[in-house]
Amino acid sequence: MKKVKIPTGEPAGRITCQACGNSTDFVEVAENVLVTTHYVQNADGSFTPQENETEIHGEVRLLCGKCGTDLTPFHGHFLEMIF
Repeated sequence: MKKVKIPTGEPAGRITCQACGNSTDFVEVAENVLVTTHYVQNADGSFTPQENETEIHGEVRLLCGKCGTDLTPFHGHFLEMIF
């Protein structure tokens, strides 16, 4: 099992970019992604999505949303803190 790196921001565990101090805006970037969406065509010819599947086959990185610094070492903690 991979260890999760816990950030030392305040309060404890809060991710803060060491480069610019940002602690609110982050971007998750996934490479080599396959997105499959199933649609139903309506009587008027428009489409409505019914189901969406995403498969990630590449690296997933966590970046600072302000300056773009790579924060990937904290990605495991980021995933654990999504509610």
